[in-house]
Amino acid sequence: MKEKEIKIKYQEYNSLEDLDEIDKNLIGKAKKAVLKAYAPYSHFKVGAAVLLENGETICSNNQENAAYPSGMCAERVAIYYASSKFPDVAIKAIAITANYNEKDYDKLISPCGNCRQALLEYEQKQGKPIKVILSAAEEKTVIINSIEDLLPLSFGSKNLE
Repeated sequence: MKEKEIKIKYQEYNSLEDLDEIDKNLIGKAKKAVLKAYAPYSHFKVGAAVLLENGETICSNNQENAAYPSGMCAERVAIYYASSKFPDVAIKAIAITANYNEKDYDKLISPCGNCRQALLEYEQKQGKPIKVILSAAEEKTVIINSIEDLLPLSFGSKNLE
């Protein structure tokens, strides 16, 4: 038996001022999208902003439903809309933030397993990494360089060949 370890690299920032303008702008758009989330049951609102290679930004938020599995996370709403509107345009980055009970959430949130899998599909389809920007209330921000870093030992289209 061999024991192995998987490590990921990410960058951590304690102030938005340390980020480049493109990333700050994307976080700002995600924070605005949070305010329009439909989350009457959990009161946990998530906003996402997707930057495409053509310069377009798609903003979205989570959409809950009384039948809980019928709702959808902000990340999937964003990438599905981006893909339907711009099917041949690569995704460069996604910024994700949240609030709870109408207050900025002070912890970083990361995409759930379903969203990681959906994001991975697009990353593999386009053959380029998608940068993930996670931002919390106190301006703490983490940047991960690709979805593969968030989903090691992943299952994708290559497994179906």
